[in-house]
This record gives sequence, C-alpha cells and structure tokens, in this order.
Amino acid sequence: MSDVPAPPAPPALPALPVTFRPTRTRAVLLTAGVAIFVVITAIAFLLPVLSPGERASFVFTGALLFAVLALLSRPKVVADESGVTVVNIATSRRLEWAEIVQVNLRPGDPWVFLNLSDGTSLPALGIQPGIAKQQAIADARALRALADTRTAREN
Repeated sequence: MSDVPAPPAPPALPALPVTFRPTRTRAVLLTAGVAIFVVITAIAFLLPVLSPGERASFVFTGALLFAVLALLSRPKVVADESGVTVVNIATSRRLEWAEIVQVNLRPGDPWVFLNLSDGTSLPALGIQPGIAKQQAIADARALRALADTRTAREN
C-alpha cells in the first residue's frame, strides 16, 4: 500500500440555475452603506446651524456614498442551462458554455478569470476570495466543473 494521497473528488455539480456572489463582501458593503447614509442624514438633521439646502446636500452625499457601495456589491455570476451571465461592477456579459475554455482562480488572483474561445480573458468579480477564500475556491471549482461538463456535452 502506498502513501500517495488519492486525488480530490471532483466537486458535485450544483443544480442549475445557480448564482455565485461574494455574500460576505456584499453584506459588509451594504451594511456600511446603510450605516453611512443613516449617520450622515442624522448629522444633517441634528446640526441646527444648517440651512435646508445644506441639509439636502448632506442627505444627497450619504445617498451617493450608499449608491457607490451598492454598485460595488453588484458582481455575480449566474450559471444556467444555456450559459453564464457575468455581472461585474458596471458591465454585464452573457456567455454560452462553449465560449468558456477555462475557469481560473490562481493564488493571489483577486477574482476568477474566464478564458474565452476568442482568446480573451473575462474577469468574473462574482467569485472573489477576499473575505471568504474557501467559499470562492469552492465556487470556482463548481463553475469549472459546470463549464467542463457543459462543454463536453455540447461537443
């Protein structure tokens, strides 16, 4: 009997449709956004020396900061039977399974990169190891397994 460890079992394929998103990061961003908005709005109404226009500018600034943090919490990757939708901060792109050649999450990468059949690479910010590294690794493996299975099925 040898001491060579068995290779890890391939991840179980998740049921489709499945959405991958950095939920902890999203929770932190949205919580911080709400807290910032509430604090700035409270300050606007608690300071007696502010005019109505100044109060409005405080509230607008709080809302703007919340909107920026909400935008940063937008990324996700949605996989379904026909392909993958990658939603990043300001863009969204729909890919067929056959377009995805490889799913990469190397050590030190800030998020998953999808190598595409046209020779380009698409960042998928919906899977990022920032706060929840093990979850991101599991999500990347699941997406890789889905891509491998769906591409093999189409060929």
